[in-house]
Amino acid sequence: MSRRSGILEFAILGLLRESPMHGYELRKRLNTSLGVFRAFSYGSLYPCLKTLVANGWLIEESGGAAEDPLAAPLTGRRAKIVYRLTAEGKEHFEELLSQTGPDAYDDESFAARFAFFGQTSRDVRMRVLEGRRSRLEERLEKMRASLARTRERLDDYTLELQRHGMESVEREVRWLNELIESERSGRDRRRSPSAPSGDDAAQQDTSGETGGLPRHRDSTRPDPSDDTAT
Repeated sequence: MSRRSGILEFAILGLLRESPMHGYELRKRLNTSLGVFRAFSYGSLYPCLKTLVANGWLIEESGGAAEDPLAAPLTGRRAKIVYRLTAEGKEHFEELLSQTGPDAYDDESFAARFAFFGQTSRDVRMRVLEGRRSRLEERLEKMRASLARTRERLDDYTLELQRHGMESVEREVRWLNELIESERSGRDRRRSPSAPSGDDAAQQDTSGETGGLPRHRDSTRPDPSDDTAT
């Protein structure tokens, strides 16, 4: 299985853990909620769904009239298929969610992992964030060394492009530093009006399951999937 197929499977399982969906709805969620999947098509989605069904991680159910025009035959509409996560699928997703190795924070998969941090325990979130930061710091060190060696041979535009790449990595490192500090302090950026307060809130913050996103301006927030530094 390719790396990108594995990331797609992970995202599908994570979305279906929230609620059953049909293929068209899944694709919309992948495109809008998880921007890293904007390039994925039905040609990738439906074979992946079939594989997950064959593995016993999903089941197909009839969900009424089709809302997916590309999945319906040209001669008319057919009943849409709703995909539901099985108990085995949930267990498999939770196993994937607990992984903290290099695959969890590389350029291709980090954005997908981050999108499901709300379902991830705090200790796992910390290890993934710290792994991502360490990788980017190593990359930044190499970029700086390379720029120091080649600066005199570069024209102004190439030099500016390399500086732009370095600044992108530096912004993500700063963003990761904020996230890691927030996780350590147990802060939660987004509390609903019904969120507990006082002793109840303190109990929830130390449970290891609440999010710890920092408050900051959206205009300065880098895209975790941005890989300009190559």
